Formats: sequence, structure tokens, C-alpha cells
Amino acid sequence: MTQVVEVATYALPQPDLSTEALAAVTAEIAAGAAENDRTGAVPTAGLAAAHRAGLLTATVAEQYGGPGLGPREVARILTALGEGDPSVALIASNTLMAHAGQALHPHWPVAYYDDLLRRSLDGPANVNAIRAEPELGAPARGGIPKTTLTRTADGWTLTGHKAYATGGTALAYHVVWATAVEPGGDPDRPRIGHVIVPADLPGITWVETWDHLGLRASNTHDVIYDGVTLPADAFVEIPRGADGIYRDPAAMASGPGSFGHAAFYIGVARAARSAFADYARNRVPAALGRPIAETERIQSVAGEIDLQIAQAETLLHGAVLRLEAGDAEIGAQLSLIKSAIARSVISAVQTAVAALGNPGLSRHNALERHLRDVLCIRVHPPQEDTALLAAGRRVLGV
Repeated sequence: MTQVVEVATYALPQPDLSTEALAAVTAEIAAGAAENDRTGAVPTAGLAAAHRAGLLTATVAEQYGGPGLGPREVARILTALGEGDPSVALIASNTLMAHAGQALHPHWPVAYYDDLLRRSLDGPANVNAIRAEPELGAPARGGIPKTTLTRTADGWTLTGHKAYATGGTALAYHVVWATAVEPGGDPDRPRIGHVIVPADLPGITWVETWDHLGLRASNTHDVIYDGVTLPADAFVEIPRGADGIYRDPAAMASGPGSFGHAAFYIGVARAARSAFADYARNRVPAALGRPIAETERIQSVAGEIDLQIAQAETLLHGAVLRLEAGDAEIGAQLSLIKSAIARSVISAVQTAVAALGNPGLSRHNALERHLRDVLCIRVHPPQEDTALLAAGRRVLGV
């Protein structure tokens, strides 16, 4: 008789989501953000701060001993992390999405998820879905992965080259998108899915390709898998065929952690607002004789920045509330809402930079970093052009 093994229950922390507690985490993470941006090193101190606050395991299901927090709470967490350091927030967002996915649809091998939770007690245990490839690009545009999972007598071997694998050596587990190759399989109908891969297995090599405009400490490098040996239950097939869910912006937006990326870029815009206000209160031109914060021009600019942030926050939390209320009509507009949030946060930071002129573009001013970081929101799927095209076709009935 086969013995059924269940994931153990762990006493994971219940995070304090009070405004004061989240602000304290933001401040601690922000202290290292500029240096992380300069060096591109893994933001270990920031991730450790998020871990100590219980934020990296906030979406672990209650059945495993976690808080089981939902989208509204996750949005607040990620906004706070993004305000401190968006590189930390991006790595955290991916980890929270992985736990949320497991909570909704348990699919990890029992031993692997048990190990992930056990590691999470002692320190940051980060996870990322690693999908893009140098030749294919972003899978949200369609296609099937060249990375292959070949069947063996007792499991699988994984071989391939992935790009934009956020987290780098800070990851504890990779969730790798791959094509399964099996004896007698139909090459015209390949099995596509994800394979759960411990980060410390032999055959995994990182290639330091990440030299980016923003999110420089996210360590979104290339990774090569060369015959990595895995057990049979490590592969999870995507049931809808050749990864169709990832070509549907609305389906992507409604998944677990759907607005996670948008949430932390709101944090970037908040950080830019604070940097703008600090500069305005302390800048006293000789010809003016008082801080520029006392002028109506700068006060109007601050109001415009606040308007854009309020708009983004209202879109984010309003959409989540409508989803939780079961509003079916919002589904088709989720990708548009993400695009609107992107426009708002970019506008907020650009408004701050434009008002200050040269100082806003100086590396001595945090606004320059916030501008570089916030522009990265455009690369996360669903991207604006696909969202607008899908919406236009729906509206026109084409």
C-alpha cells in the first residue's frame, strides 16, 4: 500500500500590517536601496527585513500554518516594499505568487514544498517562475519553450537556457516552464508545463547578463540547465494545452497575485513623491529667499503627483474589491486597469522630475533612481499594446 505523505504544518508568522509597522519595514529596506542600485548585488539585507516582518510568507495557506492573506493585504505589503526598494519587492512578489498558487491549487511535490516552508522559518526562501528564453522572448506573446524536460526511468532531466530569471542566486526554488519529451509522445501536441527545481541542484549555471536601466538589484540574469535530474512528480502539466492562459491578458490579470507588480510600482511613485517633497522643503534659491515648497507652482506640482498616485491606488484596490465581490464584468478590463496604473505611476514620477529640472536627473537625487525603476512597469505582462488590442477588438466586435 502506498503511504500518503502530507506537507507538515509550520508556525509561520502573522505579519503586522498596521501602517506604522509597514512604514518601519519600508524605511529599513530603503536604507540600502541606493547602494543596491549602484552595485547590482542581491539585496540580502532588504529581503532579510521583509522576512523578519513575515511578509515573504504572507500568502502561505492556513493549512500549512501560514497567514493565508488575500490580494488586498498583498497589495499593501508590496506597495510598502516597493516604496523601500522595488528590487526587493519584485523578488518578494514572485515568491508570494508562488505560495498563493500553491494555496489555490496544490501542485508542488510534497517533499519540495515541505522543504520550502522549513527554509522559510530560518530566512528568505525565494521562488520565481522562470519562463522567458533568449530566442522565444516573453511567453505572454505566444510560442512554446525550447527548454526540455526529458523522461527517464525514474524521473526527468531538464535542459535549456532561460532569460530574465529574477532573483538569481537568492532563489531557493525555480519553477521552470518547459516542454516534456517522452517516448511515444506526439510531437505535434507537446506537453507543456512547469517543473519545480531546487536551486542548489547540480547542472544549474547562472550567467550574469542583467545590466538594466532600473531594478538593478533584482538580479534578473540568464540561467542554464544542463541535465538537471528531477523526480517524476516535479513536472506539472498546464491543462489547457500549449500554455494558452499566458497568451490571454485577462486570464493572466485574474490569476493569484494578479496586481502584485502594479502594487509595488505604486510604492515607487510614493517614494518619488517623498523625494520631491524633501527637495522642495530644503531648496532655498538665493533669488527667492525661501523654500520652493512655499511657491504655488511647486504646490500645484505636488498636487498633480498626488493625484496620479491616488488614481493608481484607487484603480488597484477598486479592482481587487470588485474581483472579491464576484463582479464578472470587470474581467475583460483587468489588463486595461493594469495599463492605466502604469500610466499613472510613470506620470507621477515624470512630473516630479520635470519640475526640478537638472536636480531631478542627478544621481545625487533619489528621483533619478525612482524614474529608472518606475519605467520598468511597462515590461510586465500583460503589456499595454496587447491589452489595448484585445480591448479594441472586444469593443468593436471584431
